[in-house]
Amino acid sequence: MTHPKFNPDLWMEVGSSGGPKKNLVYGLSNTTADNLRSTRSVSTIGSSQSISSSQSKEFVALQQHMAQLTDKYDHLSAEYAQLKASHAQQRAESEQIKASQAQQKAEYKQQKAAYEQLHEMVINMATYSGTCAPNPFWPYNHQPPPPGSPPPPPAPPLY
Repeated sequence: MTHPKFNPDLWMEVGSSGGPKKNLVYGLSNTTADNLRSTRSVSTIGSSQSISSSQSKEFVALQQHMAQLTDKYDHLSAEYAQLKASHAQQRAESEQIKASQAQQKAEYKQQKAAYEQLHEMVINMATYSGTCAPNPFWPYNHQPPPPGSPPPPPAPPLY
């Protein structure tokens, strides 16, 4: 395979001029340059060069290997894209969880403050009132019954 921008006439001009850097125009090794020079000297007009069966087999094997590598590359590229999308989704979910946790923490602080405020109010009421709130089920409101009054009704049965 030659360089995509290979110009054999320019190469022959530069390559035939000699010097230690004669093959650097296209980045060719000396072996590749010699192969190209010998190929250029063979006339292929009206005839085809014969390719040995071992070279043909090597070429087919290389094509098959190239196809396998291309398939593997395509598979790995697709897998990478899936992993990248999965990672992005996990990152978004993680951000949502963090936001939810921050919201839950703020709600907890509000509830705790409301509870502490309510607790303080109950303690203050008990401290300043001196008595408990009246019990609607106690007929005399924590007072002894008046003289001659009937006894309180029996307590309801507990089932």
